[in-house]
Amino acid sequence: MNLKTPIIEVEGIGESHSRLLEKLGICTIEDFLWYLPRRWDDFSNILLINQIRPGEKVSIKAKVARITNRRVKGTLNLTEAIVADESGLLKVVWFNQPFLTKNIHVDDEIFLSGVVEFSYGSIQMTSPTYEKVSFDDNETIHTGRIVPVYPETAGITSKWIRSKIQPLMKYMYSIKDYLPESVKSEENLIDLPAAIRQMHFPENESQLEKANERMNFDEMFLLQTAVLNSKKQLKTEKAIATPINDELIKSFVQNLGFDLTVAQRKSAWDILQDCAKDSPMNRLLQGDVGSGKTVVAAIALLNTAISGSQAALLCPTEILAKQHYVKVAEMMKLFEIECAILTGATRKEERDIILARLKEGEIKIIIGTHALLEKNVEFWRLGLAIVDEQHRFGVEQRGALRKESISSGTIPHFLAMTATPIPRTLSLTVYGDLDISIIYELPPGRQKIVTRIVPEEKRLDAYVFIKKEINRGGQVYVVCTLVEQKIQEDELVSEDLEQETLSDIQKKIIIHPISKTESSENERKSVLDEYGRLSRKVFPDVVVDYIHGQMKTSEKELAMSKFVNGTTKVLVCSSIIEVGLDVPSATIIIVEDAERFGLAQLHQFRGRVGRGLKQSYCLLFSSSKSDTAKKRLEALVFTDNGFKLADTDLEIRGPGDFIGGRQHGLPDIKMKNMMDIELIKRCREAAKRFVAGYEVADYPLLVKNIDKYMGVLTLE
Repeated sequence: MNLKTPIIEVEGIGESHSRLLEKLGICTIEDFLWYLPRRWDDFSNILLINQIRPGEKVSIKAKVARITNRRVKGTLNLTEAIVADESGLLKVVWFNQPFLTKNIHVDDEIFLSGVVEFSYGSIQMTSPTYEKVSFDDNETIHTGRIVPVYPETAGITSKWIRSKIQPLMKYMYSIKDYLPESVKSEENLIDLPAAIRQMHFPENESQLEKANERMNFDEMFLLQTAVLNSKKQLKTEKAIATPINDELIKSFVQNLGFDLTVAQRKSAWDILQDCAKDSPMNRLLQGDVGSGKTVVAAIALLNTAISGSQAALLCPTEILAKQHYVKVAEMMKLFEIECAILTGATRKEERDIILARLKEGEIKIIIGTHALLEKNVEFWRLGLAIVDEQHRFGVEQRGALRKESISSGTIPHFLAMTATPIPRTLSLTVYGDLDISIIYELPPGRQKIVTRIVPEEKRLDAYVFIKKEINRGGQVYVVCTLVEQKIQEDELVSEDLEQETLSDIQKKIIIHPISKTESSENERKSVLDEYGRLSRKVFPDVVVDYIHGQMKTSEKELAMSKFVNGTTKVLVCSSIIEVGLDVPSATIIIVEDAERFGLAQLHQFRGRVGRGLKQSYCLLFSSSKSDTAKKRLEALVFTDNGFKLADTDLEIRGPGDFIGGRQHGLPDIKMKNMMDIELIKRCREAAKRFVAGYEVADYPLLVKNIDKYMGVLTLE
């Protein structure tokens, strides 16, 4: 037997247990050894019976004086024992375990670990873990020591795992340590096999701390090494150096009709300086909703196009692509720069013309959706690729924009934009390969959006308030999680991603988690049902319309144009309106079943209003009684700071959900590590030293272990 031996071949593990273990990801002996405890119970301090107190979790070593079974209340079997040590006697009881009288006999010496209770005038131990004292091997595995507690499933208990994994410890030292000796020495870390052994069966608290230190360090170090090595490799690539045209940019800014904020100016300068180099830019521009990222991107697009190179802007939806196209094309008119738009709805004749002109270099700026990622899209001289709302695209999609230019063989500078602020710890870890520009401030004149949680009993009052706002010239979004009741839950996140199956989409974008326990299917609001109710019963005297991702492009464009020009007063919609839409007269957004959305997504919804000078409102309707749901929604009420919300969202939901790791196979990063800024800094510095001083490729075991992070967390 060896590390690769199938788990079913291990003594005492039959077919039924092996199937259960496979569900836990345990298929081989090596998998089993890597199945680490989730916590530990310290039963190492053996007390005398006269030292124990009610309410304490303790261990004792005693001899069995009596043990019997008796039936109580008809079906309940009670096993009672009296145990004794030099200091006294103790009663012990177990429920519905009559087989214990066959395993435990009078005069057996046993360890007992459990909680002491006060019952009927005396103390007793109820359902403790027991283990016979062995005279061949004094090492216990269930009691009398620090005891591991594992993630369990039906039919697999921690006690069962301990009993089966303990004999396999002899294979532990066949596990090869992937961490370079230089790193272990600098960081004073124990070897990997020793760490894993101490995680399962720690000798003492000190050894357990060292083991935990090693395992936690490994997790963050592997992640940091992955992203920093990726950044190092990117510098070996070549990009087109785009000189900064100061006079042109000054003219562009002066013709905007408004002043750029300090943060916008700084971010634009960072991007322009990066693009002036012949090594590819790899930058993330993050800014709260409404902070003006599009204008910053437009400056970079202009400077690239005027230099003779091409630039591409990738958007997650047709609506957003059309909106960007209209704005950018208008900005570029003064400079006679030709722009084009390419989406899944572009007619074949028009598409063929656009593709030919792109290939010849005639079109300087192209804006589009997933259609830009198709293999037949070729650029003559692509100098800059921008992805808006980058978290809506998978790694493969983002990478598809890094196409080599036909004329130069270079790859483009890369800029990712997001209105979902990245928590500080994530910016140091999963986005560690990116240079980051942040637009902290909003343009002047923006009012704070009033956010309220509206209980069901206040719904009619809310409608009265909304009607008054409509009469004052306001417009309203109503967001629902479903298009209609029969639509799958995934419609919530799969909006407008053209020509892709749901399984494709789930692999490529963030899935905002939906708790099936929050509310039943029948209780959820749907776009079509809510449209019917609002248009007929609630607001029969105003124009109510709807929009969702399953509509034809022409239908969506018509619905949006009617809302933009003010004809439609209430727009019932799915999450298709989540990103980028800019309608200054929209002053209220209602989010139905708000608990079913992530905080970041709710913050995006809120950003659809407040884009004009009027006071705006975000009303969150929720019938959930969940404390977690209440905590999340209250966080949105009490802060409009996207960065604080991002930290809260990470803390509540965890990194896997936050960055879409569950869809990409991201390793299960422990939440406490992701929030441990000191650990992150330590591992980042260690990774920096290693990547700078060594070639990662020279360490194949390390490469094998960081491969699971590569391509998942980086943007190239």
